[in-house]
Amino acid sequence: MRSVGISMNVVNELRQRLGEDRAVLDRTTLRERVAGIWRPREHLDGVALARPVDTTGVSTVLGFCHEHGLPVVTHGGLTGLVHGADTDPSCVILSLERMNQIEDIDPVQRCARVQAGVPLQTLQQAVEAFGLAFPLDLGARGTATLGGNAATNAGGNRVLRFGMMRDMVLGVEAVLADGTVINSLNSLIKNNAGYDIKQLFLGTEGTLGIITRLSLRLQEAPLSHNMALVACPGFEQVSALLRHVDKGLGGSLSAFECLWRDFYSLVTTPPAKSAPPLAQDFPFYVLLEAQGADQATDDPQFTRVLETALEQGLIEDAAVARSEADCQRLWGIRDDVEQVFNEGHCFLFDISLPLGFMDTYVRDLKATLRETRVQQCWAFGHVGDGNLHLGIQVAHGDAEELRYEVESAVYAPLAAVKGSVSAEHGIGLEKKPWLHISRSQPELALMQQLKVALDSKGILNPGKVISS
Repeated sequence: MRSVGISMNVVNELRQRLGEDRAVLDRTTLRERVAGIWRPREHLDGVALARPVDTTGVSTVLGFCHEHGLPVVTHGGLTGLVHGADTDPSCVILSLERMNQIEDIDPVQRCARVQAGVPLQTLQQAVEAFGLAFPLDLGARGTATLGGNAATNAGGNRVLRFGMMRDMVLGVEAVLADGTVINSLNSLIKNNAGYDIKQLFLGTEGTLGIITRLSLRLQEAPLSHNMALVACPGFEQVSALLRHVDKGLGGSLSAFECLWRDFYSLVTTPPAKSAPPLAQDFPFYVLLEAQGADQATDDPQFTRVLETALEQGLIEDAAVARSEADCQRLWGIRDDVEQVFNEGHCFLFDISLPLGFMDTYVRDLKATLRETRVQQCWAFGHVGDGNLHLGIQVAHGDAEELRYEVESAVYAPLAAVKGSVSAEHGIGLEKKPWLHISRSQPELALMQQLKVALDSKGILNPGKVISS
């Protein structure tokens, strides 16, 4: 760790190099910001906080840090869940909060060019005026930034239809560890001219370069919206329902969210915000959403699909939304994940595995955890795309003692079914010890080679994802 005197010299030199409106804040000011704005559970200390307003500023910061061997950690909306933005007192924190401009919306090409600090919801709302939509959606939409979404390859609620964030990125501008700017702001859907360079920066969590601007693919805004919460008698019926609904709706199915009974009871019982629209004694609940082109024709089709599902025994009851307010209430049930924190300490997990193994996996996991001091295990998630979320609660005093045992119970069985320890949240620090479950040794070695090639001094988000 550098001494305070050296740190202040570094801060002053970086401030002079960057200039513009005291863009570099010292450690004292940084600590005040962390206490007042950023989430206190994160480790967010640093030697300085740099807040450039453009790519040139980011290049200046990285060039300076590369020259001095200073570690750099980039911050977007700080909504990640795997400690991917943690810092220590030796780090320069690079915040993209002031790079928050939507530079262009092209309704003909149906794409947008944005700076990395633009919040997801800001773009969603801006493109509505053009009859377009940016389909990535997640609970932290108001805070999570598009640069962070790209750096972590965010998933969210509508992956089933529209894919992950990388499927919506046409091009990026990024800055390498030594300050070199790579402008690959392609706006073409088809472009096979050599290596797809943007993929080096999508999902790599700021370890290979810093995304500063993006060219994003937009979609036509849906003209109809139908939702229902249905109850299923077993997981076999949940799986069959997915195919039934997807086929019956002709590709307009946009979300298929499954809630196990224990999680449904949690989020529909006080102090939860929602009352239960269906009885709480069914084994499984599925939230269905369809987005189409004509409400007048899509309404009866949605109803027919539900009726035939009922006739075939795939569902036993249904609550159908009759308004946008109803749709929001149904999403509110699914999104009320905060309830898992009401008592005790809760470990959150984000995994994926083939649908055919999911029911057995959850039953076996719960049986394993019953032999420990775990208090509760809640299961829910974007099951239509194989993404399962788990909330595992232990007593506050048992958290650190039980961490390895709980993580091992969750992650170890995934190797046999070729599952992933991270479906959408990334690796960060939290999942790094378990990355070998989902990646072979040759893959890990190749990741190391890429890291060395693009960041020879190991200054970019050091220690995250793989060893620097």
